[in-house]
Amino acid sequence: MANSEASIFTVEGERVVAGELARGPWDPQAQHGGPPAALIARAFERLPGGEELVMARLTYELLRPVPLGELRIAAAVVRPGKRIQLLEASLSTPDGTEVVRARALRVRPADTEAGTADDPPPPAPPDRGVAVDFDFNREDARMYARDAMELRFVEGSWREPGPATAWFRLRVPLVDGEEPSALQRLAAAADFPNGIASILPWSEYVFINPDLTVYVERPPVGEWICLQASTRVPAGGVGFAEAVLYDERGRVGRSLQSLLVMERPISAGKP
Repeated sequence: MANSEASIFTVEGERVVAGELARGPWDPQAQHGGPPAALIARAFERLPGGEELVMARLTYELLRPVPLGELRIAAAVVRPGKRIQLLEASLSTPDGTEVVRARALRVRPADTEAGTADDPPPPAPPDRGVAVDFDFNREDARMYARDAMELRFVEGSWREPGPATAWFRLRVPLVDGEEPSALQRLAAAADFPNGIASILPWSEYVFINPDLTVYVERPPVGEWICLQASTRVPAGGVGFAEAVLYDERGRVGRSLQSLLVMERPISAGKP
C-alpha cells in the first residue's frame, strides 16, 4: 500500500489507512469529521446502478471518535430502483467496532424545464478571501483543517464569534493516487460549520458534532466549496450548526450538524 504522507487516506479494497492529515481538533488520535465523510461519499459514488441518478442526501452518524490508522469500509445499495435508491455504508476499526454509519439517497434529477428555483450567486470569490493562520497548540502535529485544507474567509474570521463565510479547497488528494470528485470535495468541507462559525470560545468549550447531514441540490463542480455558516446554542437545549453550500457557480446545498456542547477540561488546554 502506498505511503499516505501526501494524501489523507490510502485505500486497498475495504482496507483504509488514515494518516496524520485526517487529524481533527478535539483529540490528537481522532479524525476530523470531513475525511470520513468524504471517504464514504467516494464509496457511495463507486456503487453500481446510479448512472442515471444524482446524489440528493448524505447522512452520517459519527458513533465514536474515528481513529487514525487502519480502518475497514463497506458500502451497499440496500434499496435499488430506477428513480430512488437508498445506500448504506459503515466505517469500522479492524476489530469490528463501528465508528461511522451512513446513508445516502440517489434520485432521478428533476426535469430542468419544470424547475422554479433560480441559482443564487455565490458569495465573494475565494481570491478575495483571507487565508487562515490557525493557532492550534500542536506545532508538530499535522492536522486536517490546517494542512489538508485551504481556507479563505470572505465574511467573519477564525476565532471571531458568530456567523462566517469561507471557501474550502483540498490541498492534497483524499485517496493516494486519485483526484477527488466534486462530491468528495463537498463532503470534505461540509463538516466545518461548527468550526468556522463558533459562538463559544474554543479555549473554554468543546462543541463536537455527533452527526452530519448534507443535502445536495445539484451536482457540485470545481475545486472550491463555500460554507455560509452559523451556529445556535440555546440555553438548556442542543447546539446546532448549519451552512448553505456553494461552488463557484452558485448554491449547491446545505449541511446540518447537531452539537454536543461541554465545558473544556482545564487540563485539555487549547485544541
